[in-house]
Amino acid sequence: MTTTVPAPRPDAPGAGKARIDSPDGHAAPGFGDVVRDEAALRRFLHGLPGVDQVGLERRSAMLATRSIKRESKLQALDMAVSMIDLTTLEGADTPGKVRSLCAQARRPDPDHPQVPPVAAVCVYPDLAGVAVEALRGSGVAVAAVATAFPSGRSSRAVKLADTALAVEAGASEIDMVIDRGAFLTGRYGAVYDEIVAVKQACGSAHLKVILETGELAGYDDVRRASWLALLAGADVIKTSTGKISPAATLPVVQVMLQAVRDWERATGRLRGVKAAGGIRTAKDAIRHLVAVNEIAGPAWLTPQLFRFGASSLLGDLLRQRRTQLEGHYESADRIGSA
Repeated sequence: MTTTVPAPRPDAPGAGKARIDSPDGHAAPGFGDVVRDEAALRRFLHGLPGVDQVGLERRSAMLATRSIKRESKLQALDMAVSMIDLTTLEGADTPGKVRSLCAQARRPDPDHPQVPPVAAVCVYPDLAGVAVEALRGSGVAVAAVATAFPSGRSSRAVKLADTALAVEAGASEIDMVIDRGAFLTGRYGAVYDEIVAVKQACGSAHLKVILETGELAGYDDVRRASWLALLAGADVIKTSTGKISPAATLPVVQVMLQAVRDWERATGRLRGVKAAGGIRTAKDAIRHLVAVNEIAGPAWLTPQLFRFGASSLLGDLLRQRRTQLEGHYESADRIGSA
């Protein structure tokens, strides 16, 4: 079951007065009263329709059994490849490792040049410049995590400096983490203000806001965090850092897809979702694409509006792709894996 959040009435108290700057330079009308103070923000977030957990999980189980026609599978595999943020976020990362990852991002399967490049390479801020240089002219974006990733435990000044480091190095996408401690204790205004500040620090770079859904209390919290991030100016809402479990689950992704769908219905503006962490197989990726199509709609089946954050998914997508073309499954050592 899905629930649509009604668009605010233009004649509602405060509508058309204070307005929220949106990432495309226009404004999201009707939400000025919602963010005017902590109490109003709390009323709005706790007034959102509750998530039907039984219906949500039943639909997820149904989607998990869904298959697609053989002739459509190759197209779905290529689509999934084109939506990947190829990621390395380890303490042992080096410039050489990042350059190698960028080479794979450009040409995921050198033996099959028709395979599309991935959407982006995601690295730590200090390695963003290495990725920018390695990907120059390729069309592959550079994303950098920021704001004291993955914990988010630092001062606002440090988080903004972290963001500035990545932007100055040339990153065109910033993946920030919300302050889960503030969110879980109901300090929604603090979370909102921090996202707004980071959005401003991003300049022209797109902002993905990581909710770390595995640390939230349940699906209702996922819905509230999604709307809070959208109100504050997120271009994309993202499930997880990939550093804790559970990360991206199909029920959680469905709730987030409902949020961006309802945001578009309320404001006319498209925002994206990134499913990160735990999606390792082509079968999992295709299930998520089916969910995107059925819940948000076909307009979201683009790398601009849906992403997979992954380090191992690409290898299985490429192996399954070769299986479709050649009739046999390639071993992992025959195809490069991220």
